[in-house]
Amino acid sequence: MASAVSPSIDSPPISVEQSGLTTSHGFALYGELKYPPDFKHFDYTNPNAPKGGEITLMGFGTFDTLNPYTLKGISPWGSPGFFMYGIGELNESLLAGSSAYLKSGDEPFSAYGLIAKHLTYPADFSWVEFELNSKAQFHDGHPIDADDVIYSYHILISEGHPIYRQSLEDIADVQKVNSQRVRFNFKARNKPSAILRAGEMPILPEHFWSGREFKDSLTTPPLLSGPYRISEAKLGNRVTFQRVPNHWGKDHPVYKGRFNFDTVHFDFYRDQTIAFEAFKSDEFDVFYDYTAKNWATAYTFPALKQGKVVKAEIPHDIPSPTQAIVFNTRRAPFDDIRVREAFSLMFDFEWTNTNLFHDAYRRTRSFYPNSPFSANKVISPKVKALLISLGLDEQSPILNQPLHHHETNGNGNIRPQQRQALALLKDAGWTFLDGKLLNAEMQPLSFELLIRQKGLERVMLPYLKNLERLGIEGSLRLVDSSQYKVRLDQFDFDLTTHIWSQSPAPGHEQKNYFHSTLKSVQGSQNYAGIANPIIDRLTERITQVKDYDELIVTMKALDRMLLSEHYVIPNWHIDYHRVAYWNKFGLPQQQAEFVLGFENWWYRSPIDDHK
Repeated sequence: MASAVSPSIDSPPISVEQSGLTTSHGFALYGELKYPPDFKHFDYTNPNAPKGGEITLMGFGTFDTLNPYTLKGISPWGSPGFFMYGIGELNESLLAGSSAYLKSGDEPFSAYGLIAKHLTYPADFSWVEFELNSKAQFHDGHPIDADDVIYSYHILISEGHPIYRQSLEDIADVQKVNSQRVRFNFKARNKPSAILRAGEMPILPEHFWSGREFKDSLTTPPLLSGPYRISEAKLGNRVTFQRVPNHWGKDHPVYKGRFNFDTVHFDFYRDQTIAFEAFKSDEFDVFYDYTAKNWATAYTFPALKQGKVVKAEIPHDIPSPTQAIVFNTRRAPFDDIRVREAFSLMFDFEWTNTNLFHDAYRRTRSFYPNSPFSANKVISPKVKALLISLGLDEQSPILNQPLHHHETNGNGNIRPQQRQALALLKDAGWTFLDGKLLNAEMQPLSFELLIRQKGLERVMLPYLKNLERLGIEGSLRLVDSSQYKVRLDQFDFDLTTHIWSQSPAPGHEQKNYFHSTLKSVQGSQNYAGIANPIIDRLTERITQVKDYDELIVTMKALDRMLLSEHYVIPNWHIDYHRVAYWNKFGLPQQQAEFVLGFENWWYRSPIDDHK
């Protein structure tokens, strides 16, 4: 801290060290902050972007609540792919950059003051104090103060989605220093990631929520503090965001050049094919295409040829999400690794990629594709030493054998894989008899594969056909987004398809995905039911490492453990955004590396207006 006296809340952001305390305008988990205290805007924005325009975007699935912070229901932000646009019903946080609210486009391990003017912390990271920005207020004009911060912490850990109890678990208590200053005390020292977790917490208005049941679905717009307010919501169909012209942070460097549209509508569609036809008819403005076949063959309509629609492949450095078929290891026979590996062998990606995807994808060989965190085929000495130190037997095949990546010749002939799979199933106690795979009690091996996207049927049906060759009875169950969420929250499935979001800055979310303590917690994302002590120790270590090199080693070790246990059948990935949009947008010259950055686009007159 600069002096024994706390800095004025109206003073410019500072970054100083004195008496073992640091006061800064932001926080970098590793290394130094890229932007200085007096920065004006982020490099990947256009500070002169014009404000204005009305646009319509596509929501997928449905929503039945406007509260994104509870387990009950699906809010717009919780619907598939909604987060890509950066505009939603989330509340602002103390820091911006590492949270879902406003992810950094070029610094995955850093965050800058937003509601917090600056922060102060000691050398051992045992606590942090946030000085609140005196201008910060909710849309009704109520100032954001320390009471709101404290209320947010307590309501989120007591009544919020289980993910908040997980992300805020390092916090011992939150104390009010004064109305504009709040202190977070941590349970352990020397865990700097806890500062980011505190800074990421959404700040909710106590005066709005105190008279409502937080756990219940919210059908009226919540009180927010960001650049947009919800002006209209028809549950399941449409939500409209209106830019707040007098937003308290409109000149804040974190916001400069961003959130430029006056009005943003989201219309929800339950079928991608119908949505694409609506896009072609100019019923909404941007189509993020998830389907390789559609991207390769369907863009022949007149508007594209006339230049009214732009088809763009935007490269990025975002670690691809973990897209996979997930085994529920809570249920037999998928609690047996031999059965899981046998099922994995029968997924013919090479044939699928050529015949269904127009060779658009690469096979995913990692839980962290397109990132430096992917495990090497042959284990490195550092990763090996780490796993031994965490208790893995030195004779384990995980340490002494290369990761084996199953491949086929792509022509549909998978007899070598069939033989390997049958050998594994036989070893697990299954017998092939009269065209069926039977256990010792003469019961057939049958299962249900749960999906929520109709487009996946054409991918999964050939896979079920391959399993049928082994005498395995598989069925496909297509459900809507609401049913899918409920069944996943309750772990009510045999196999399912799922996508875990990954980022350039892995942290506490890995524990939510893979830690044994979350195996039975409804609403957690440990869908596979993983309960492995080495994986537990690795997910805990991620938030404790001291530098980026150590993080890479830890992540590679985690990836190796997860792959070796065959908890999922990894799918496929690409390293660019497939985006089509009507030609009415301006884009910054510099593309953000780690996000799509749609919130940095702006409206300009459509091409027709220039003719």
